[in-house]
Amino acid sequence: MKYVIRILFIAIIFLVGIGYYYKNTGDHLTGDKWVGLGILGASFILMPLFIYHRWKNKKVKDYMLTEENLKKMRDFNSEEKTDNN
Repeated sequence: MKYVIRILFIAIIFLVGIGYYYKNTGDHLTGDKWVGLGILGASFILMPLFIYHRWKNKKVKDYMLTEENLKKMRDFNSEEKTDNN
């Protein structure tokens, strides 16, 4: 999955680069199409794959503000204050 994401990222950078090349040579319509394809690919293909890759096998409960996690944060902060004094 990591390599697929990297290849897609390079392909999207390439598409945007080709688009700006066309825009600089005077063919703005074709350039806009290539840049648009790159941005659409980044938004609807690359970003969901990246988010899935980073969040798989993670516990969502660890990142939510539950009473248990708030208590852990309070305990950690109180320990930090006592260590500094």
